[in-house]
Amino acid sequence: MSAPSMTLFQHPASPFVRKVLVLLHETGQQDRVALETVLVTPVNPIPALNEGNPVGKIPALRLADGNVLHDSRVILDYFDHQHVGNPLIPRDGSARWRRLTLASMADGIMDAAVLMRYETALRPADKQWESWLQEQRNKIRRTLAELERDAIAELACHFDIAAISVACALGYVDFRHPDLQWRSSNPKLAAWYAEVSQRPSMLATQPPA
Repeated sequence: MSAPSMTLFQHPASPFVRKVLVLLHETGQQDRVALETVLVTPVNPIPALNEGNPVGKIPALRLADGNVLHDSRVILDYFDHQHVGNPLIPRDGSARWRRLTLASMADGIMDAAVLMRYETALRPADKQWESWLQEQRNKIRRTLAELERDAIAELACHFDIAAISVACALGYVDFRHPDLQWRSSNPKLAAWYAEVSQRPSMLATQPPA
């Protein structure tokens, strides 16, 4: 087996990183990438990560030629063009825009959940903004309600970019915000997640306990 030709800057707790790792497993590309774990926060920039990635995002992918791709959506699209199976991101037509819109909803859940984590874990308690936190919770609840109402059949039909993104978002909510207890209000989504969370790609990429 040849050595990995690319380096993925990542942290196992990041839901955005997890999306990329799940796609790599689903498409059999995980051995092409060396993982470099970094612990980055809004107040802890990492010089090596910022080379070619000035915003300091993770995931970031350093290619064999030294160029760096960053933002999970860009990296997912890159890897989806690198395998021989059916694409996990539709190439064109209305299916492409619908699947990417569902993935964007999942990204919005992740954004809100990560911001809540920063607010409660990094900001001193006397400076935390409860009404702002509550609106992040509301964003998550509204989005889950729409997925429950309108998207279960679509998510169940194919484990693609939309399903991967929603599954990783739900996994992160469970990991960092179990107090949201999202299953009670979204039973169909909960049943779907119970099934897809047992996929080998999801089991192999679970966040640390």
